[in-house]
Amino acid sequence: MESFNRIAPDVQLGADVKLYCFVNLYGCRIGDRTKVGAFVEIQKNACIGSDCKISSHTFVCEGVAIEDGVFIGHNVTFINDKYPRAVNRDGSLQDESDWEVVPTRVEQGASIGSGSTVLCGVIIGAGAIVGAGSVVTKSIPAGEIWAGNPARFRRKVDEG
Repeated sequence: MESFNRIAPDVQLGADVKLYCFVNLYGCRIGDRTKVGAFVEIQKNACIGSDCKISSHTFVCEGVAIEDGVFIGHNVTFINDKYPRAVNRDGSLQDESDWEVVPTRVEQGASIGSGSTVLCGVIIGAGAIVGAGSVVTKSIPAGEIWAGNPARFRRKVDEG
């Protein structure tokens, strides 16, 4: 049975990567032992570390770097453009030369809850947790739990 994955020849897959059905990958790099769920798209120039879990229905756009041991919940969306537009002022369709990718980084061991949206230009610190359904509009320090829309500090991870 065919898996219905679309994996471009320029994708770099580490050892023992697990890809579920209906995955679309192009120009990206995925580290060893990472699991990528169904209906996930990972775009060019995105980098996923080793030992990560990228849950189903997630969108990882160009410019996103996810370090080792990161958990990404279901239906998480990353954004890479502060002012997205379809057309230029003159009405011509935009292409890659008409906008700038704004990078985002998710540091080692962080977790992003299902249904979250991560705006561009932020850093989610090592071991941080983003609550489900959050909208991350600014950087989150390491070891902190943030949640809400917009996401706000709730407590330190070790304050249980």
